[in-house]
Amino acid sequence: MKYALSTLAGATALAIMLIASPSMAEDAGIIVYNAQHESLTKAWAEGFTKETGIKVTVRNGGDSDFSNQVAEGTASPADVFLTENSPAMALVESAGLFAPVDADTLAQVPQDYQPASGKWVGVAARSTVFAYNKTKLTADQLPKSMLDLADPSWKGRWAASPSGADFQAIVSALLQLKGEAATADWLKAMKTNFTAYKGNSTVMKAVNAGEIEGGVIYHYYYFGDQAKTGENSKNVELHYFKNQDPGAFVSISGGGVLASSKHPKEAQAFLKWLTGKGGQDVLKTGDSFEYAVGNGADSNPKLVPLADLQAPKVDATTLNSKKVTDLMTAAGLL
Repeated sequence: MKYALSTLAGATALAIMLIASPSMAEDAGIIVYNAQHESLTKAWAEGFTKETGIKVTVRNGGDSDFSNQVAEGTASPADVFLTENSPAMALVESAGLFAPVDADTLAQVPQDYQPASGKWVGVAARSTVFAYNKTKLTADQLPKSMLDLADPSWKGRWAASPSGADFQAIVSALLQLKGEAATADWLKAMKTNFTAYKGNSTVMKAVNAGEIEGGVIYHYYYFGDQAKTGENSKNVELHYFKNQDPGAFVSISGGGVLASSKHPKEAQAFLKWLTGKGGQDVLKTGDSFEYAVGNGADSNPKLVPLADLQAPKVDATTLNSKKVTDLMTAAGLL
């Protein structure tokens, strides 16, 4: 499930949505506003309920869905908010809507995968990759850095889905790592060089079909397709930039408890379960192919180990979705 916070109004509306709604039926248990993949959160909710007996009601939708809804009242039904990429978590945190996460939950996740504030916590992660058509490119022809895609030699040869939150999170990391001027320059060159598709799956399909040589996406699209028929990835390989490159950015999927939660104890228990053995084992054995982030947790064995990705250090609390969308709009990408 994708979300895109492409305007300040949308960002503000998301914050309003999270604090506004009428009361729910008593048997709803905890209410989770879910912008993660529906199947993954469904597995998490079912596992948690089976182990604890606490019911979980999941409301699925991208952040854009939430932001387009009208404020319903004064008391939110949301107990927990889950997202795919951390800029949305930073947005809600900056609006003052999260309660502090319990210390024993934070202790289950390395500091690299949580904000210093302790207002939310990483529950999964995904790596930026360059998916390329192996019949068109050889290893020595691949870009050494994501920044190389700004070079005129890459004109008409690569793709991305700029309207999606996945790519905007990657640009958020670029902004933090290289600064506004360098990011603006790269986006301007991107506008000249790249081909736009809607959705990372569509980018990968285009690469597989030979419509384009490569594309910037997240890793799990490839592994998910390979686990099924492989028909949309049979000609695709993944290139990991590594070396702390902006293109090696690892995006954190986060979870937070709303300060307005009517079931704070149960909501905190859900986050603790997600970051503990139960929730992290779902990532290891399930079909989401996202990375487990808990201390000592193993990811799906088909994935390149998280420790081997050589990701850059990025402060998730300062990822600026508003500045990113402004820069991308100025570059003609949105």
